[in-house]
Amino acid sequence: MDFTFSEEQQAAAEAARGVFAGVAPDAVPSPSLTAGAVAEDFDRALWARLSDADLLSLLAAPEHGGAGLDAIALCLVLREAAKVLARVPLLEHSAAMAAVQAHGGPELRSALLPAAGRGEVVLTVAANGRTGHDPAELAVTARREADAWILDGVQTAVPWAYGADVVLVPARTPADLTVLAAVPRRHEGVALAEQISTTGERLAELRLDSARLAARDVVEAEGAWEWLRDLLTTGTCALALGLGERVLRMTSEYTGKREQFGFPVATFQAVAMQAADRFIDLRAMEATLWQAAWRIASGAPGTLPASGDVAVAKIWAGEGVRRVVQTAQHLHGGFGADVDYPLHRYHASAKHLELSLGPAAAHEEALGDLLAAHPLA
Repeated sequence: MDFTFSEEQQAAAEAARGVFAGVAPDAVPSPSLTAGAVAEDFDRALWARLSDADLLSLLAAPEHGGAGLDAIALCLVLREAAKVLARVPLLEHSAAMAAVQAHGGPELRSALLPAAGRGEVVLTVAANGRTGHDPAELAVTARREADAWILDGVQTAVPWAYGADVVLVPARTPADLTVLAAVPRRHEGVALAEQISTTGERLAELRLDSARLAARDVVEAEGAWEWLRDLLTTGTCALALGLGERVLRMTSEYTGKREQFGFPVATFQAVAMQAADRFIDLRAMEATLWQAAWRIASGAPGTLPASGDVAVAKIWAGEGVRRVVQTAQHLHGGFGADVDYPLHRYHASAKHLELSLGPAAAHEEALGDLLAAHPLA
């Protein structure tokens, strides 16, 4: 078996490293020192560079101006983005594009995909439900009236909503089916209420009050939301991996220079053993990530549905990234809490990623349900 990445996937990762090379993780005020949001909008200059490098259209088909790559390529790029805490909606935008391309109608695809691939239209996804603990598809109802859909409900913690042009919203129909609605941010019956994440970024509570959408703007294909949710979760795992790798490198560099009793603390057995444990965490996070991304990209069958591999990846990512940043803080001593040093920003981002789209315990429960429904014998 060949586990190496393709030339196209490696080229995407190399392009991402070039784009993110000059990005500073402390380019905005520290969330620890800021009462409100650290910035009003995402990093538009970086967004333009991503567009110029064709990294916003990785998953789009060539007929829509894209590279036609897969979830593995996207995860390679997201891994690099997390290392510098890139403040762009790359995951949500790319996943929404992929869902529209795979499941949307021709009118919606032609209306969104070319402009989104150029970065002119920004997409995000409402994936956290009404409270952050309940299924997102149950937070909004959708009912059909002639050639339109009427949406009512609330979605919490929508990332980058204030900078997005369109929010992809899962909603439940009276027939107990889930549709995906492409909701313009500025639209009658649509309102946003500001929320602030642990990273200091602006999130939004999205409120829909009899918002009317044309039928062409609603994806009715069966399984579209489940596929999108799996892609978002896998992308979140890629972000956690990249962040964890950068934090462990920061810890290695610091402990290699910090001396006690005339020796670098990295040479102390207790320090080396903790760092080694976190290295093992990262390798487990990496292996489970690529398994999940491969299942999504290839559609290959398995003993469990692809959502099982996604659940395993999220369990490792959520628990692993938490352990990595906690160990980093411990080995940095008080220096890790210094607001002039970026480690506290990585810690805040890691906590956000750990809980995004459900903590490890929620995915353990989902995995248990899958194992019960699909005996491994």
